[in-house]
Amino acid sequence: MPLNRRKFLKKSAVTGAGVALAGAVGAPTAQAVEARKGHRPVKRYALTVMGTTDLHGHVFNWDYFKDAEYADAAGNAQGLARISTLVNAIRKEKGRANTLLLDAGDTIQGTPLTYYYAKVDPITAKGGPVHPMAQAMNAIGYDAVALGNHEFNYGIETLRKFESQCDFPLLGANALDAKTLKPAFPPYFMKTFRVHGAPPVKVAVLGLTNPGIAIWDKAYVQGKLTFPGLEEQAAKWVPKLRSMGADVVVVSAHSGASGTSSYGDQVPYVENSAALVAQQVPGIDAILVGHAHLEIPELKVTNAASGKTVVLSEPLAFAERMSVFDFQLVFERGCWRVESVAASVRNTNAVADDPRITRLLKDEHDVVVAYVNQVVGSATETLTTVEARYKDAPIIDLITKVQEDVVRAALVGTQYASLPVLAQASPFSRTSEIPAGDVTIRDLSSLYVYDNTLVAKVLTGAQVRAYLEYSANYFVRTPAGAVVDTEKLTNANNRPDYNYDYVSGLRYDIDIAQAEGSRIKNLTYGGAPLDDAQRFVFAVNNYRANGGGAFPFVASAPEVWSESTEIRTRIAEWVTAKGSLDPAEFASVDWKLTREGTPVF
Repeated sequence: MPLNRRKFLKKSAVTGAGVALAGAVGAPTAQAVEARKGHRPVKRYALTVMGTTDLHGHVFNWDYFKDAEYADAAGNAQGLARISTLVNAIRKEKGRANTLLLDAGDTIQGTPLTYYYAKVDPITAKGGPVHPMAQAMNAIGYDAVALGNHEFNYGIETLRKFESQCDFPLLGANALDAKTLKPAFPPYFMKTFRVHGAPPVKVAVLGLTNPGIAIWDKAYVQGKLTFPGLEEQAAKWVPKLRSMGADVVVVSAHSGASGTSSYGDQVPYVENSAALVAQQVPGIDAILVGHAHLEIPELKVTNAASGKTVVLSEPLAFAERMSVFDFQLVFERGCWRVESVAASVRNTNAVADDPRITRLLKDEHDVVVAYVNQVVGSATETLTTVEARYKDAPIIDLITKVQEDVVRAALVGTQYASLPVLAQASPFSRTSEIPAGDVTIRDLSSLYVYDNTLVAKVLTGAQVRAYLEYSANYFVRTPAGAVVDTEKLTNANNRPDYNYDYVSGLRYDIDIAQAEGSRIKNLTYGGAPLDDAQRFVFAVNNYRANGGGAFPFVASAPEVWSESTEIRTRIAEWVTAKGSLDPAEFASVDWKLTREGTPVF
């Protein structure tokens, strides 16, 4: 009989043991394919491993921020209900007993659906609900899921509760107990596939998560968990799995393939190291890649030690794609050997929702739709982020105004109350809109799509100047007189929109004709040139405060206040208290793009 996974999960938090499961009882046995090679029969076996990643709470093809079916210019579709249809088809084609279904993390954060069951009707409450993602993934029949960094966004208690509700293990070989340095979650999952007329095939899945958790969710994990590098832990565990008889080793890694890191040198481990793992650690056959939100149908990496090819695949996030690894094994010299691996992706826009998943989670979906459509105020005019990347937009000023007000109120009566407050905010979305008239929770949620919380740091004027210079690297250098194409003006060096910051409370120009590091011009505070020695309280989201984006000085700056209430919630509270959303109360043009002193727009 299969090991009771829920009982194991409770044990695994203490022991850090792996998971070993036999093939499903009563499942049809796979047949070894026999071919003649001289006079000896050659036994073969075909295994299919399916993989998703970065689901971020997408169960249905629904945009809670627009209150409509999800649609984009590329014709993509989203949601686990679509994934379920793809999985059913492949299991029917290949035989369920010859398949594995994995995920590479970032499951329980990302939509109002996941926020609702973490904060509004939390799964941690006594007699609380079962998380919709656990319900859906249990019903689809996932075998194992790697931990993503966003699994930690709501704290360890929420993560452990979610873990207890899953019929599959959450894997994290490099998520260690900070005191014992033993795995705090199961490092691996192992399953035995029976083959008629031949020995069984043992498949091991090693789960690896992202070292950046130590930075991004420091408030929850510091002193409790530590996250060493993926390469180091893979080198430790892969030989163990082979010694335990694994014929196939698959890694599910919440780590991109680029070899880059977003957090500078704050931790000595690479953020996107999946390809490095393939290159440096022998004994791996395939890697399901996550975290980067890229589509990589198939990437072949040669292992430096063995010379063998490791096949990587990353499906697009939000359940828009599913990776499929097709393994061909041959039985030679008394053991199974992986003869070939081919990877590809399936597109969920090619199928319909699985009605079984629709029925299962309709009630939870309807509750959240009603929640996000609550009216909390009214707007005097339409506010939009359409031009917010390159023009100072009032809708972003709303975020900084709320952050300033919250921090000022929190510091009353402290030694920092007399310091001026600045605030940062990023243009997260290019399509967010708060319409004139009624304002709902979903309108405000679309403006602030992440579950960030607020932190107050102390920076000097010189540090703020350096912060702004770093932020200005977001713009592509554009000489005076050159044609300005707004579609090509931003995201220099592939910097994402969420790593470009406005800073309120100051006035400054960004001269995009200048080289990086010398773009901030006419920087003033209170109408006078900024004093490099002056101290400011900086209202900043926890991602940035902990080093996300590798902005200078902020991570190491003194922290004077923080809270666990989401900035999104603070915005809703602010609007509710005001009743009316009038740009006259929060909007100001603090910065503009220039070239050689001439405004770009």
